[in-house]
Amino acid sequence: MSHAFPIAIRVEDALKPGVKAARTRSDAEALAPGYMIESLSTDWLNVTEEEAEAYLKSHNDEEGAHGHLQKYEDNEGKPVLAVTWWKLVDPAVVTRLPATRKKKPATEKPPVEDHTDDLYFRSGRTKPRRKRYIDPRQMDLFKSS
Repeated sequence: MSHAFPIAIRVEDALKPGVKAARTRSDAEALAPGYMIESLSTDWLNVTEEEAEAYLKSHNDEEGAHGHLQKYEDNEGKPVLAVTWWKLVDPAVVTRLPATRKKKPATEKPPVEDHTDDLYFRSGRTKPRRKRYIDPRQMDLFKSS
């Protein structure tokens, strides 16, 4: 069974039961006429243990979306849900945004030479390699010419 992701405008809408789901971008566009697919987005939600179990149980029973919820833990051991969903955008909103964003020119020119390696090696972070000790009494069986 392949993954299907919910189609919604907000992540809260993607978590509601009965939301439409699609496996591919073209399927998502077909199921959401009048909207554009911005991206396949992954959002992280901090939830309680009970909320996480409720979300996972409610979405695993559905015939629509599956594989879009994943449970993780943060550095304190609290549950975090990763929600992967097709993010919708209204085309009217997209036409009002500027078509291209112009980058501002850099005010400062970068230095001609990059001395990053010099800074690294000057600080003594690397240790010289020791030569392996060779016992002078050791007999060399394979003499190099």
